[in-house]
Amino acid sequence: MGGPESRRDVGESLNRDGTRNMTNSTQLAVIGGGPGGYAAAFLAADLGMQVTLIDEAADPGGVCLYRGCMPSKALLHVAKVLTEAREARAWGVEFGEPALDLDRLRTWKEGVVGRLTGGLGQLSTQRGVTYLRGRAELLGPTSLRVTRSDDIDGDDEPVDLTFAHAILSTGSRPAVPAALSLDSERVWDSTRALDLPSVPGSLLVVGGGYIGLELGSVYAALGSAVTVVEMTSGLLPGADRDLVSVVARRLDSLCEAVRLETTVVGLADDGDGVRVTLEGAAIDHPEHHFDRVLVAVGRVPNSDIPGLERTAVQRDARGFVVVDGQRRTGEPSLFAVGDLVGEPMLAHKARHEARIAVEAIAGHKAGFEPRAIPAVVFTDPEVAWCGLTETQAKADGRSVQVARFPWAASGRAMTLDRPSGVTKLIIDPESEQILGVGIAGSGAGELIAEGVVATEMGATAADLRLCIHPHPTLSETLMESAEVFFGQSTHVYRPKRARKA
Repeated sequence: MGGPESRRDVGESLNRDGTRNMTNSTQLAVIGGGPGGYAAAFLAADLGMQVTLIDEAADPGGVCLYRGCMPSKALLHVAKVLTEAREARAWGVEFGEPALDLDRLRTWKEGVVGRLTGGLGQLSTQRGVTYLRGRAELLGPTSLRVTRSDDIDGDDEPVDLTFAHAILSTGSRPAVPAALSLDSERVWDSTRALDLPSVPGSLLVVGGGYIGLELGSVYAALGSAVTVVEMTSGLLPGADRDLVSVVARRLDSLCEAVRLETTVVGLADDGDGVRVTLEGAAIDHPEHHFDRVLVAVGRVPNSDIPGLERTAVQRDARGFVVVDGQRRTGEPSLFAVGDLVGEPMLAHKARHEARIAVEAIAGHKAGFEPRAIPAVVFTDPEVAWCGLTETQAKADGRSVQVARFPWAASGRAMTLDRPSGVTKLIIDPESEQILGVGIAGSGAGELIAEGVVATEMGATAADLRLCIHPHPTLSETLMESAEVFFGQSTHVYRPKRARKA
């Protein structure tokens, strides 16, 4: 797959050993076909640039589409359906115990991924983007070599490519600390877990971050007895505790156990499962046995790009590529976006960075200065936030006011049998501007978009209060949170506290 030959200059050169290799030139080379990479390639093509997109997969998509966002959300949807089918008994609806066909579930999930990635391949062709399937090695600031992983031209000869600019978008991979490294099919990372190799009788999830909780929720719904261990004092480190408590209560009933301030210090495959040694103040018996172990302790950037040392690109102590506000590296011709350049490691952040980088290359005034990058944990219930969090405000010593609307006062939440949620606004006490929004509850990932707009546009609590929201909906909770701030909520009696003199 690729664009028309008229979009690139094609020739041949000889390698040092006398073999031939294809040579090309392009205005923009994009290394990595994930959300940042294909977004950059597509926008650059729309702006009239000659673009070559390079990735090892058959079609663009990256980790998000192939091994992350999309397959996990497909499985989370199935988990939610299973959960609601069981909960429906309390509503007077009896379905019987769901029957699980793992092969059909796996096929459906892979079909979703295939349709999405195939669609991106078609969009790439329509835009005239040249797609090279292979692994890129930088030869210098304006050239690279692609070792082909397909056979488009009838041989496996490398392709040398010269470019005016390049965008590095190589993403990240699961982190595996040495203490959790065990060469065994019984120890999974997130990629392996999404393959659905089996539904184990017992599963240990190491890591209480969003990946561990999402996948742990899936396997618990499918029938595994799930135990979650987290080394810190709370799940979802960094998120506001009042939001986390909503999903934590749910997990307590869904999981076999949730152990905080607990560390895994040893793993051993005993042929029948995995012997796990736990360490922590509340651990009475350190030795435990699980059928499978899922290691989900974060991700690390794929910054070990071959040939990077031939450029002036710098990496920080954690391996992230250092960039400026336009996502330009220390090498003027090279830009970098996405997981490669730092947290939060989110697909939508990568996509926005990609747009900034392309616009900078095109000579437009552009800078990466978002007020509100939304984060969503797609557990059931979901947790979402954007902008300034209450936790960060406390850490910074910043004075804010917090307006909370409990979902127990939401008619729509009651009709959904999900009254345990909360919506809150982080508000500047002087200007009354909305600095951040947090939501925990069913559909929080969709609702947070309004919070992003409010925060980015500098809306005030009065602005949000005056926007008429449809009734009965969960979106009303944003409006009613603003009413709480003024002490005028229809459904919550909470008089506004007088300001301190």
